[in-house]
Formats: sequence, structure tokens, C-alpha cells
Amino acid sequence: MSDFRSNLPEPFRRAVEAQLQPTESVVASCTVDLDDRLQFVSGLIVLTSHRLLLLRQPQSSQSADSATTASSNVTLQAWDNSAISSLSADDHGGLGHLEVFARDRRLASVNYTVGHAGGVRDLVDAFEDQQTGRQRSLESTAAEPEIPETEAEAERANVSALFRLLRFARRRIVTLLFGGLLTLATTAAGLIPPALTWPIVDDVLQPFDGQIDSVRKQLAAGEITSEQAEARRLEIRAAHRASFRRVPWYLGGMVGAIVLAWGLGWWQGWVLAWLSERISADLRNATYEHLQRLSLDFFSAKRTGDLVARISSDTDRICSFLSDSLMDFITDILMITGTIFVLFCWDPMLALATICTFPFIAWLTFQIRNSLTHGFLFASRAWADMTSVLADTIPGVRVVKAFAQERREVDRFRGTNDRIMGANDRVNRVWTFFWPMVALLNQIGLLVVWGVGAWGVYNQGVTADSKQGLSIGILSAAMIYVNRIYARLESMSRMTTTTQRAAASAQRLFEILDRAPTVAEPAHPVDPGKIVGAVELKDISFRYGNRQIIDGVSLQIRPGEMIGLVGTTGAGKSTLVNLVCRFYDVGSGAILVDGMDVRSFRIADYRKHIGIVLQEPFLFYGTIAENIAYGKPQATFEEIINAARAARAHEFILRLPDGYDSIVGERGQTLSGGERQRISIARALLIDPRLLILDEATSSVDTQTERQIQEALDYLVHGRTTIAIAHRLSTLRKADRLVVLEHGKIIEIGNHQELLAKNGAYARLYQAQMQLTRDFDDAPSENEASLTSSGRPNSLSSNTELE
Repeated sequence: MSDFRSNLPEPFRRAVEAQLQPTESVVASCTVDLDDRLQFVSGLIVLTSHRLLLLRQPQSSQSADSATTASSNVTLQAWDNSAISSLSADDHGGLGHLEVFARDRRLASVNYTVGHAGGVRDLVDAFEDQQTGRQRSLESTAAEPEIPETEAEAERANVSALFRLLRFARRRIVTLLFGGLLTLATTAAGLIPPALTWPIVDDVLQPFDGQIDSVRKQLAAGEITSEQAEARRLEIRAAHRASFRRVPWYLGGMVGAIVLAWGLGWWQGWVLAWLSERISADLRNATYEHLQRLSLDFFSAKRTGDLVARISSDTDRICSFLSDSLMDFITDILMITGTIFVLFCWDPMLALATICTFPFIAWLTFQIRNSLTHGFLFASRAWADMTSVLADTIPGVRVVKAFAQERREVDRFRGTNDRIMGANDRVNRVWTFFWPMVALLNQIGLLVVWGVGAWGVYNQGVTADSKQGLSIGILSAAMIYVNRIYARLESMSRMTTTTQRAAASAQRLFEILDRAPTVAEPAHPVDPGKIVGAVELKDISFRYGNRQIIDGVSLQIRPGEMIGLVGTTGAGKSTLVNLVCRFYDVGSGAILVDGMDVRSFRIADYRKHIGIVLQEPFLFYGTIAENIAYGKPQATFEEIINAARAARAHEFILRLPDGYDSIVGERGQTLSGGERQRISIARALLIDPRLLILDEATSSVDTQTERQIQEALDYLVHGRTTIAIAHRLSTLRKADRLVVLEHGKIIEIGNHQELLAKNGAYARLYQAQMQLTRDFDDAPSENEASLTSSGRPNSLSSNTELE
């Protein structure tokens, strides 16, 4: 047997080693952190091949500097494995308990916070395996229900976030290639004008200017008279008339190249701007579509403002980068590359002098890149926080004003705004140093080029055919190119901030796109067909983080049966219906509908058979008719009216100014709570579901409205499998069975009469409700009291709830 004593933490390891017998080995261990009075202490439970050990370190010794001293203060309790019949671990509401049982009594109870629940459960499993001699890796795995195979999560690409945007351009690859060709053509056309200055200077201007300068010098030396100088000038002009006639052609070529570059640049800009808008739109669509596929646990950990900022502001920033900065960057790269190639063809030394500052600029860019990226990520999160404040306070402005918290919200907004300003200040400190340094390096590079150019002109040779080395014309054209290169470099350096900002935005978007749904689609889906409505829960369990919500629940629900879920707050009622709706997937066990695991169905195919009325009704901005038909957009107006009648909403809708075309405010705030609830009930009824989920469906209505809705529900639940959560017993009076939950487990099942007769948890909840009724001077009538005493269900009109 393997011995895991080396994994034990100090100072417990020394204490355990001092207690172990020669033939005794450590099988498993886990840490605990509470004593019997629920005070924090360090503790360790060790399962050996012979015993179960509980070690605790008193609070006073936990700060000891010496491990030896600390280990000497460890208290120890031990039980032989043969004396232990079972171990039981349970956690709820942040507190866990491990109980050690003998055959006739409890030996010990150990408390811990739920952060240690996983280790405790592993130790319990190890004890059970040791007692039964099972191999967990084989037998326990075989006993688990078979989980349908799900689609594998896509691996993350090992490229930068900006390059990952290329996948959104695949659909428009032809347009992208056409835009690339236009960019090449624009760059090539832009290289023509400087090149034409070479023949103008060397073939036209320099020979003429040299001869004129010679006449000027002869006149200054007194070798010729003014009349002779003028005559000589006219002769030179006549001799060079033919060469000067080529100047208009060179200038025409420059004008043509400039116009061509402008036309191609306009065409390129329009094509690439069109393309970038489509890529950004695809990115927004893909992000929003992926958000709709993600499970509820993702949204519970995110703020609405943050998600809105990612889809709106971040995608807009990426669009701006793609349409402007990226295209300018590509053009600059092509222009610099083409210009350097031309310079190398003319004079390699001049080309090397031109790029001598490039390594320093590249090194500087690399050094600040991470600082800018982190700064922009922090700024993006600060912007998201500010958007979240707006998303909280604007819809909740009534609460803000009701509690006179305007100043508090202004201060909260100012705080987030200050964080944005602070983040931008940190970025600006880096940025305002970077681009002036690039400009300085460019000026130094320009001086180096002038020096190398002057040296090249000075050392040019002469042959019978032509000059060797640099000429004035080449140097003039080269300097135009060099100025362009350095101007492009400064433009690219200023583009660094836009690039890093876009990279941060892309990274935030891909954080969403890379998130895999915890409720996955099956790799080989099964068509549910027409669901009958038989539901079976097979030993299901579910944890949310470290908290055990559902623990080993098994239940069979017949088609057309109405089940009422009853229990105190936190018992797991809403979680149970969320699992049935497959908003979450069970951690273990299986949920079967008509004998098929719900994980075998496509989520949309399964949920279209489910109608749900939430405890907090939510309506979208739009007309009442649109809200009722939300689950069935193609519904006829007659169907909408019938659903509204069934939900007892038709009468109040007709009293509205525009009837079914009346606009409800954001989240339906122009309607009362009861009116919103009846609209949501009509929305669920319109799709005619086979499975009906009622999560406190009548919690937001008055007594009279509740009676009207109850009349409709009594008829509508007929023939449908219904799971109802309610604290008002009147809502559950027609339930075939009541399921009482406590700490995520089913503790009682039966109808109203049976559960009252048991005098258990349900009876206590029922009596508590009746006591509250009497406390508010709203005691049940004699008829109701007689029904209660006879064990038959009564219909309460009280608004009092079970919790």
C-alpha cells in the first residue's frame, strides 16, 4: 500500500510519524479549520491502514517559530478502523460536518468550512474503499451513470489576439486579397515621384547649372566681360534646350503617379473600410451569439456593464484599428520595405545608413509594448466598471432616489472615472516618452544619412562611360525617400498605442469566445420528438463552487403529474428546477425525460418543450403582444389573446391606452408586479409546453389576482408535467405530491394530508405559516379550520409565506 506521509503538512507530519506503528501507513489525509466551538484552528484528519487520526493545533501555538515546538502542542484523537462503521460528510451554507460513527453511537463530529469539503469527501471515499476493498478507479466509475459524449472544447490558438481576428476575414478572403493588391499598387505608385527627381537633377539641372556656374566664375575673375557672359549664357541655354524639354514629361510622370496613388489609395481605403466594418460586425455577432450559448454560471460571475462594454466599446475600438491604423501600418511597412530596396539598388552604404536607427527603435518598441498592453487592459476594465455603474444606477434610479443616495452614486461614478484617468495617466507617461524618442532617433538617422551621402559624393569616381558612386541626383532622390521612411516610422510609432489598445480589446473579446459552455451540446444529439413528460431524477448531486446544493436526490415524476417543491430558503428548490431545465448540468447522477438523459438532447430542442414562469418576472422593452409571443414569434394575434385570457391578463391589457400594442418600459416597469407576472404566465402558456415550471408564479400578485391565476393554472396543469415551487400553500393545493427539501436532500414526499399526519418538517412549516396568519389577525375560517383538522387540503387566501 502506498504511504502518503510525505504529503502531510508541517507540523502535523512529525506528530503523525511519532504515532505511527512500524506496519502502519498513511492512506489519505485532509485539512480542517474549525474546532467544536466553530473557532478557527489548524487541524488534520489522517486515515491510516489501521486507524483514523484527528490532530488539532491550538490557536496559541500556531504562531510558534519552531516547528518542533508547534508539533509538541498538537492534540491527537485516534480510533481504530475496526471500531468505525461509517463516515458521513455533509456541508451546507458554508459549514461542513464530518461525523464518525460506530455501530451503536457517534464517535466524533469534526467541523470545517466548505473550502475543505473536497478533501474531506476524498478521505471518506478512501475509507469506504478501504472497508470494502474496492478499486475506485474501476468499480466506482462503472457505477456512475453514463454521461453522453459532449463536443470537445476548442484549443486556444498560440497566436496574438490581433492575428486571431483573421479568422473573421475568411468569409471575405477575396475582398481582403483585392485590398492587399490595391495596397501594393498604391505603394508602388507612391515610389515613382522621388525616383523621377534623379534624371531631372543629373541629366538636366546639374549639367546646365555646372556650365552656368563656370561662366559666373569667369565673369567674377574678370576673364570675360558682361556682354560675353550673357552671350555665353544664351549659347548654353540653346545647347540644353532639348534636355529641358524632357522636364515637363518628368513632371507629368510625377503628376500621373501622384494622381494614380491618390485614386488607388481612395479605392483601397474604401474597400478595406468596408471590409473592417463587416469583420467588426461579424465579431460582435459571434461574441453575442457565443454569450447566448454560455451557461448561467458565466453570467452570475460577470457584470452587465462589463459585457456591454466588451461588445460595444471594444468592438468599436477594433473596427477603428482595422479600418485606419492597421491599413496605415501595412502601407507604412510596404513603403519602408520598397524604399529600402530601392536604396540598396542605388547605393548599399546609403541604405545601411538609413536603417542604422531601426534596431534601437525596435528595441524601444519591444520594451514598452507590455507596459502599454497592461495599461490598456487596466483602462478597459476601469471603463467596464464605469459602464457597470451606469447599468446599475440608471435602471435602479427609483431605488437611488427613494433612499436619497444620489450623492453616493455620484461619488461611486467619480471613483470609477478617477480610475480611468489614473490608468490613462500611466499609459501617457510611457507614451509621451516613447514617440519623442523615436523622433529624436529619426533626426539622428537623418544626420547620419547626410554624412554618408556627402562622403559618397565626395569620393565618387569617373570613368569613360559614367561616374562611379553617388551623384547629386541620386542623393537628392535618396533624401526624399529617407524623409519618407522616417516620417513613416514616426507614424508607426504613434500607431503603437492604437495597436496595443486594440490588442487589449481583442483579448477581452476572446476571453468570452474562448469560454466553453458548462452546459455543452451533445456530440451525437438525439431528437426528443414529442415529449410525453415522464421525468426521473437518478441520484443527482450538484455543487456550486465549494457549496453542495443538491445531494443525492432521486425522484420519479409521472407524465401529467404536478409536483410541489417545499422547503426553507436555500433548500435547493430553484436549483433543482434549474437542473431539470438544464440551465446547469448535474455534477453526478442523471436526469431522464421519457427515459432519455437530457444531456442527449440539443438544448434548444429540449427547452422548447418547457414553459417556465420565474419568481421575478422580466419583460423586454416592446409591446405587450411582443412580450407574450416571445417564445413563439410566429404566433397569431388570436393565440396571443387566448394565452392572455388564460393568464387572466386580457382585461387589464384592454384597459391600457393602446391595448396589446402598449409599450412596456424597460424590464416592464410601466406595469405593476402582478401585471408583469400575468404577462410572463401568458408567455409561458403560449408555447403549450409539456413540462411546466412554476417558480413562485403567484408571489407578486394580490389575493384576488392569485385566485384568478389559480383558476387558470388548475385547468392548464392538466395533462402537463408540472413542477411548482411555492411558499403559499394555496398555490400547491392541487399538487399530486409535495416534495420537501432540506439541505439539498429530499426528506419527505407525500400529499398534504400524508405530510401533516407525519408531523415532520412539512407540518412544522405549515404550522409556522398558520401561526403567522393568526399573528396578523387573519385566522382561517371555520370551514378552512375543519378542513385542516380533517386532514384535507385547504385553500389559503393569506399572503403569508412558508419562509
